Amino acid sequence: MKKDSLPPITTRNIKLAHIASAAAIRARLAEFSAVLETGEDQRFWEEMVFCFFTGGCSAKMGIRSIEKVRHLLLEGSQKQLANALSGTHRYPNARSRYIVESRSFLREDCDLKLRARLLAFKDPIERRDWLVQEKGIKGLGYKEASHFLRNVGFRGYAILDKHVLNCLAALKIIPEAKPPNTRLRYLTIEESLKKLARRSRIDFDELDLVLWSMKTGEILK
Repeated sequence: MKKDSLPPITTRNIKLAHIASAAAIRARLAEFSAVLETGEDQRFWEEMVFCFFTGGCSAKMGIRSIEKVRHLLLEGSQKQLANALSGTHRYPNARSRYIVESRSFLREDCDLKLRARLLAFKDPIERRDWLVQEKGIKGLGYKEASHFLRNVGFRGYAILDKHVLNCLAALKIIPEAKPPNTRLRYLTIEESLKKLARRSRIDFDELDLVLWSMKTGEILK
């Protein structure tokens, strides 16, 4: 679907969009679930780095950037990473620093065994809080941490990017599409999205992707 032909954001159109795209969305969510079930720790690390790249940038830029540095993720120096990202990512120096500093911390914290580290949390909110609040992990706010957790198969986290926020503002669920700048504000908007999912009778994780696709015309990672 082309962006210029996308329907206006109404509850009815959300339901229609869900019906039209449910199969593709469920297939994508199944891909994420497979990472949690059978993925190796290197895949978890790659998905975390992808979310370093998408912060303040597009998912497509994140995908292109991962392709450039995949071979450097475990051992590459900051200079090597920055050089590989130059011309592909908007912030090659900052993002290469996030990779090197977070990698160093995670090696000490859990030997980069991210799957077991994340599964050790029994409370899903604490799991995300650790990713955001741990000073050794760079570059993950609540949106990016939610994106990472979704991409490695965890459910129940809202990715409140500009597309989803614009949808919520269009529905007058929030007054404006301003990114939440505190933990409480993020949790409050996330709960509003969960209420919309219940009212619409759409699975919460599916709804997040429906809204994103309604604004972009695509279902990406």
